[in-house]
Amino acid sequence: MKKIILNSFILTAFFLLTNACKPNFKTPDVDKGEIDVTTFVSIGDGITAGYANGALYYNAQNYSYAKLLANQFEQIGGGDFKIPYISSSSIGIGNANNAPSILGNRTDCQGTISLGPIKIATQGDLSIFTSNVYSTQGSFNNMGVADVKAIDIATNGFTNPFYVRMSSSISSSILSDAIAKKPTFFTMMIGLNDVLKYALKGATSESITPISGPVGIGFDASIENALNNLTINGAKGVVANIPSIKSLPYFNTITYNALKLSDSTAKSLTSFYSLLNPVIPFHEGNNGFVIEDVSMPLGYRQSVDGELILLSIPLDSVKCYKWGSLVPIPNRYVLTISEIELIENAISNYNSILKNYATSKNLAFVDVHSFFSSIKTGFVYNGVTLNASFVSGGVFSLDGLTITPRGNALLANEFIKAINITYKSTLPQIEATKYSGIIFP
Repeated sequence: MKKIILNSFILTAFFLLTNACKPNFKTPDVDKGEIDVTTFVSIGDGITAGYANGALYYNAQNYSYAKLLANQFEQIGGGDFKIPYISSSSIGIGNANNAPSILGNRTDCQGTISLGPIKIATQGDLSIFTSNVYSTQGSFNNMGVADVKAIDIATNGFTNPFYVRMSSSISSSILSDAIAKKPTFFTMMIGLNDVLKYALKGATSESITPISGPVGIGFDASIENALNNLTINGAKGVVANIPSIKSLPYFNTITYNALKLSDSTAKSLTSFYSLLNPVIPFHEGNNGFVIEDVSMPLGYRQSVDGELILLSIPLDSVKCYKWGSLVPIPNRYVLTISEIELIENAISNYNSILKNYATSKNLAFVDVHSFFSSIKTGFVYNGVTLNASFVSGGVFSLDGLTITPRGNALLANEFIKAINITYKSTLPQIEATKYSGIIFP
């Protein structure tokens, strides 16, 4: 009997001890804290709109970070979040009237078949720009507009076709339409296109938005004006800064020294350039590409570490027509050290302005710059490795600039973190692995 009683005591003690050591995973109750998300409006560029894989189309719109945030806001009283949807039966359209890309087999000039981005059609759905959806769908909560700059959002009669199709009138602006919704809460992630258009042209055209100047010309005044109007009736919100272009696959996929040569080819090229000035030595293995540079005597030189080759470069010209070796790569496909410094300095100044206004107006702030930098470095999320590698990284879409549904979920979580910290809410984060990266055939 004593043995039975003792065994019973040991089992009871073991049960109490092991259960006492189990961690408490109780999820906190969802609480809206200090915010009212009854009417949520999101202002931004293509990423906010849901632009992905080089175009705007229904499925991409449905997975924008703004839409995913609105879904979470439903748990704390969020109302209807209206999106200027493109028809689900449409292929969509990009800013060059192009169709979106998918991953598929493509054949290069050497007859080699490889997996890479291919367009699903020869052009996008042009009918998207021929009708105004405001007249049938009403005002919108997602005021993200592809290709828009910070200096554009208060422009009355703005002629960007992505905005024209959703504008309330021929004389309205993105900002006036957003304000007309009388938002109780907003997000604003704007400013990348103020430098990106310049960068995408290899610094050969377009221009970088100046820091100073009146609304519609200077970045500072345009941001201040937008936030003054958005907060005038007491609305709270989130301001996000913008990433470095060096964090984007469009600029860091093709390395400066990706010209791979055999020993014989290297010797042949060295011999060819020995007759010219400047002389360029080549060696077996990886070499810097030969690029245009008007400051040089013959207008060319070899690229150096830190310079960027754009993803838009026609690779067949490199493989079969000697671009980067016998033929210098044109300026529009290269960013030099000095051009990169100009771009990055502008981004740094823009981000200081965005941070300062967020602080002065007691708004939440999302450091997208640091977030995208962490993606470039790479990290493990719930057992899944994510990084900025083109196609395989899981975060960036096939245009190398915008993000996948999974990338949007991760970005939405950065907004949620900022909201919870600033406004004492307990909005749950999104399980990002439930959303797709690049879809492989």
